[in-house]
Amino acid sequence: MPVPPLLTEEELDALRQFDTCIVANAIESFNFRLRNTGFADASVRCMFKDAPPMVGYAATARLRSGEPPIGGGRFHDRAEFWNSIFKMSAPRVLVLEDTDDPPGRGAFVGDMHAAILKALSCVGYLTNGAVRELPSVRKIGIQIFAGSVAASHAYANIFEIGAVISVGGMEVRPGDLCHGDRHGVLTVPAEIAAKVPGVAARLQRTEQEIIDFCRSKDFSVPKLSKVMKTLS
Repeated sequence: MPVPPLLTEEELDALRQFDTCIVANAIESFNFRLRNTGFADASVRCMFKDAPPMVGYAATARLRSGEPPIGGGRFHDRAEFWNSIFKMSAPRVLVLEDTDDPPGRGAFVGDMHAAILKALSCVGYLTNGAVRELPSVRKIGIQIFAGSVAASHAYANIFEIGAVISVGGMEVRPGDLCHGDRHGVLTVPAEIAAKVPGVAARLQRTEQEIIDFCRSKDFSVPKLSKVMKTLS
């Protein structure tokens, strides 16, 4: 199956104009996937709710923090990991599946790693695990979606770089296009991504028409049924 081309900067910017809810509605209209898939559940939450929508391509790996390396001390060499992120198309979103049980024993991303991600053209970080040093991360300009907040990085270890992972019940493959804001985060299928903004705009107009009607003096249930049939 041919791989769809990457979106242009104009197409990426068009996606940034819509919140994740209307993007989800637009995706549903294509009947491309089941409506209960493709988005992270409530176990993953947005840390910076006043930030604009985040759009970027996923770089994936797995994380565990609860166990020290065999030789003790710390896990140091991450050059392979950084290079794997840099190979993905920009803008990038780092997505890590925390495999500890429960996840979040330690936080991989704090201010230092947020600065590294920013230098690697990452616009966001998504994990079912923990994050820390949020005020500093906010200043650096990286959006964060995480399951919890922790004080320590513990024994943060990155492995299975480039794997197909699951975060908050959402499957994420390397290169998947992610869209997220205060409502949560989802993946946008590449095959329809360029068409989503146009559909989102149309759905937004439709919803506004219904909202305006509900606020009008002409509102009644029979008229509402008629309006809904006209707009469907």
